[in-house]
Amino acid sequence: MIITPVKVKICCIRSPEEAQLALSFGAAAVGLVSEMPAGPGELPDSAIREIVESLPESTGTFLLTAATDPDHLIEKARACAVNTLQLWDLLPPAGYARLRAELPGVSIVQAIHVIDRTAVEAALSAARLADALVLDSSNPLVPFRWESQAGQTHDWDISREIVETVDCPVLLAGGLSSENVEFAVRTVQPFGVDVCTGVRSDDVLDRRKVVSFFEALRRISP
Repeated sequence: MIITPVKVKICCIRSPEEAQLALSFGAAAVGLVSEMPAGPGELPDSAIREIVESLPESTGTFLLTAATDPDHLIEKARACAVNTLQLWDLLPPAGYARLRAELPGVSIVQAIHVIDRTAVEAALSAARLADALVLDSSNPLVPFRWESQAGQTHDWDISREIVETVDCPVLLAGGLSSENVEFAVRTVQPFGVDVCTGVRSDDVLDRRKVVSFFEALRRISP
């Protein structure tokens, strides 16, 4: 089976230097963390905007947030100058409509938490409202919501079913590293992959891990 090269988003970027390093090895997008219940430290709006303004306009700049108030999300997207909102929680349909009306040109990406097969129906519903999906391993329910769940994988067979079912691009996230990304991509066949802890050491982007990650992906390319 031939698998076309996947896009790479490196998340948890914390500085312009980290962003440039990610892009230098082939990342198409960077993730910038803001207002999350747990996980890597949040960045202030000013720091996110500084990173965004240091990058080519063609770069995907994803603002990762658990905020759900549309007015607040609109304000954050404008303050940070990102071109993509990555929503950790689902919004009511009217919320997506408001974001689209107020943020023309800003893509909406919805996280789907793949805990069990109920994620398939959640993904189908979200795919009608969002431009793309990110399949992660986090459990958004209390008390798990408030605990770090970084580095965990999930059932990739469920993610494969989602990819085959929805009609929008899907990024695979959750516990990816150079050791498992080749198998994960062959199993799920996503449009792209989203990695954070798998390319970091001591909360710093690790050049050697980034190189190993991209080398693993190159083994998949036809």
